[in-house]
Amino acid sequence: MHEPLNIELQDTEWEYTYTDHDRMIARAIVFDDDGKFYFVKTSRDDNFGRCSYIGTSGGGVEPGEKPEEAIKRELNEELGVTVDVICKLGVVSDYYNLIHRHNINNFYLCKITAFGEKHLNPDEINDFHLSTVKLTYEEALQEYENAKESKLGRLVAQCELPILRHAKEIMDELT
Repeated sequence: MHEPLNIELQDTEWEYTYTDHDRMIARAIVFDDDGKFYFVKTSRDDNFGRCSYIGTSGGGVEPGEKPEEAIKRELNEELGVTVDVICKLGVVSDYYNLIHRHNINNFYLCKITAFGEKHLNPDEINDFHLSTVKLTYEEALQEYENAKESKLGRLVAQCELPILRHAKEIMDELT
């Protein structure tokens, strides 16, 4: 099995002024029995600009919660799925200078075991217009390339593309 990645990234899209908080995040590369990948598609128009891009499902780790617990909760909320956590893919430390935030992204490889109802919060529905997309590996790579047309899309792709490639290597070894 591969060792988890440990990646340190900087925000080169917005000027750095200061960082005032860290956010512990759990994210996942999610796949089904057919080897298709599940992402969230976000469409937003806010301080980051107008953009639409795919990203991994996930979110903040609550106080007292382990990242492995958070990822199961987040995947149920955002994708409406129950999963088995296959392995930890790694940690990506990155920054969003525009909002003065340092992200500690804990990534997991997760296989869907059941589908159910999503439980999106009002911000996810009204501000980010989250939707689920099911893609092949090649389609996902293309979506990340397309997202690079926006500053935020470039930040997301910089963080998530190495993790997606690492996940694919692991999945190929498992089959």
